[in-house]
Amino acid sequence: MDMFDFREGELFCEDVDVNVIAEQVGTPIFIYSAGTILDHFDNVEGAWEGMPHMVCYAVKANSNIAILRLLVEHGAGMEVVSQGELFRSLQAGADPNKIIFTGPGKTASEIEYAVQKDIFLLVVESLPELLRLNEVAAAANKKARFAVRVNPDVDPQTHAHITTGRAINKFGLDPASAVEAYRKSKDLSHLLPVGIHMHIGSQIVSSQPYVEAVEKVRPVIEQVRELGIELEYCDLGGGMGVIYDEEQPCTADELVGKVKPLVKSLDMTIIMEPGRFIVGNAGILVTEVQYIKKTTLKKFVVVDAGMNELIRPALYGAYHRILSTQDVGPEMIEADIVGPVCESADTFAKERQIPAVKAGDYLAIMTAGAYASCMSSEYNSRPKCAEVLVQGEQFSIIRERGKLDDLVESERIPDFLSKPSPAE
Repeated sequence: MDMFDFREGELFCEDVDVNVIAEQVGTPIFIYSAGTILDHFDNVEGAWEGMPHMVCYAVKANSNIAILRLLVEHGAGMEVVSQGELFRSLQAGADPNKIIFTGPGKTASEIEYAVQKDIFLLVVESLPELLRLNEVAAAANKKARFAVRVNPDVDPQTHAHITTGRAINKFGLDPASAVEAYRKSKDLSHLLPVGIHMHIGSQIVSSQPYVEAVEKVRPVIEQVRELGIELEYCDLGGGMGVIYDEEQPCTADELVGKVKPLVKSLDMTIIMEPGRFIVGNAGILVTEVQYIKKTTLKKFVVVDAGMNELIRPALYGAYHRILSTQDVGPEMIEADIVGPVCESADTFAKERQIPAVKAGDYLAIMTAGAYASCMSSEYNSRPKCAEVLVQGEQFSIIRERGKLDDLVESERIPDFLSKPSPAE
């Protein structure tokens, strides 16, 4: 359930008028629905009812500490891909015994941090990483729990930039190499193999790629067990898709209904790492129209949000629905909706039919809860925008709008350059 709807011509997030938030906090601004986030999390939890499982939210989808805290309070684990995400999760109060650290390029210091924090599971993606994990754990006089990520070479039928389970991708080990890594771990005294991992991509709308991947991973589990290693956890990754345009993604119940029969006989605890599925449709980016610009060829709606706030259209050619936040009348126009950044790629929509808005009106760019604020930047020296979390009739700022001073706070002028006069 996505709690954005129109009431008497005004767009609401749960029980708060989006226009009121925009007027009070300013634009551009990300607005999130707490109710939607928890509802989507419960969908995944409920789908696995009756079978041992753990749902670990993929922090990379949206790493705001308030959203992490919301999910932690609701019982979620965390899946992290960097020391920074692990730090954020711990700051949000996440239980270290419910944190999984994945990713193909963990540094020694990141592994050391994770081992010292005694997190639940580190996912190993190469033999050198396996050896490094053992070295770090030995230095800490600890035994590190780990899983090997298997690359099942499955086409997830999604954008090429977000496939992760094909043989050409950088992630994981092919099945034979994965078995060899487990075999090698028997000679490494500071490692404890407890699970197996896969993750085949993002924005996957069909259950079939998951079915194919599980069918390829099952023989690996059997071969590892023949080595005398009893794996307890099977991590199926994340990647469940959401609706941006006219997609018809499988529901959590549909996906689990297809996969559960394949994993039930394994007698393992199942782990899933949903991210986009949890927060994607729970967020919008609200932006104010600055100008309506007409040329001999086109009409442009120029807004105050840019690709530095939401890079997905520029990076992936991604589609986002764009709505007026209030009733501006029945007239429609065809226009390109563009931002202020000095890049032609700074375009949210091309030749889009939208209501005939004017300068000062607000537009809502929908499905902006995932891979939006967390991928934002200060390009063109634009301070980061504010973020708000709504719960029922109340809302709270969960990220203050960036200030000009923030742009240079961590930068330094070296001594061999003259110092400027203080800026006024």
